[in-house]
Amino acid sequence: MQNNIGIFDSGIGGVTVLREILKVLPNENYIYYSDSINNPYGDKSDEEIIKICDKIVQKLIENECKAIVIACNTASAKAVKFLRNKYTNIPFIAIEPAYKMVHDYNYNEPTLVMATKGTIESEKFNLLYKKYNNHKTYLYSCVGLADIIEEGNQEKLEKYLKSNLGIYIGKVYNVVLGCTHYPLVQQEIKKVLGDVKFFNGASRLAIHLKEILETENLINQENKCGKITFIDTSKQPNNKQERFYQFLKQY
Repeated sequence: MQNNIGIFDSGIGGVTVLREILKVLPNENYIYYSDSINNPYGDKSDEEIIKICDKIVQKLIENECKAIVIACNTASAKAVKFLRNKYTNIPFIAIEPAYKMVHDYNYNEPTLVMATKGTIESEKFNLLYKKYNNHKTYLYSCVGLADIIEEGNQEKLEKYLKSNLGIYIGKVYNVVLGCTHYPLVQQEIKKVLGDVKFFNGASRLAIHLKEILETENLINQENKCGKITFIDTSKQPNNKQERFYQFLKQY
């Protein structure tokens, strides 16, 4: 019997998604696949991303995953359609930038969407953007930011944010964190932009995952906390694992 929920990202950023999932599904067993060796996905071609994601999904299925969460906006935008068509017997739950949440909750305020180049240029995001555009939105491709967060260099991070976000000070109120790495540095972003309201899609994804598991009768009925298995593809797995569990404790 398949007992695990697989979650993958281009690094440890998807821990921000897992944190929200644990709030609604604490009894499940999770396999978190951190593909740090291929980070960032946002600079790769569609074909490369699909090939990478396909290999990860195969490994997660081999590890008895009953559902798979794509905790990377770029991978979701580029690969989810292919994966759903190929693996028809397993549900895929895909993160996406929370631009619709701005429309629902704070439509009239000027908005900054922070995401990777791959996400912002994707067809999936552009359909979302055109549908919910408040005509007060800046789109910013944060080239290299996920790398810096993955690296954990605080000095480099602060320098990057000041240099790249400074032009938006006083101009935006909503900030869409369109990469799962970015909520890990939300406070640092706030120090630069001031009193802004953040949006990310993790909480909605968690609720959607629970709904799908209930519909498919896949909920773990055991009344005990499940286990979390961490896998990283980089040459520094111990460092990644330590930071992963540190971030996980914050939920």
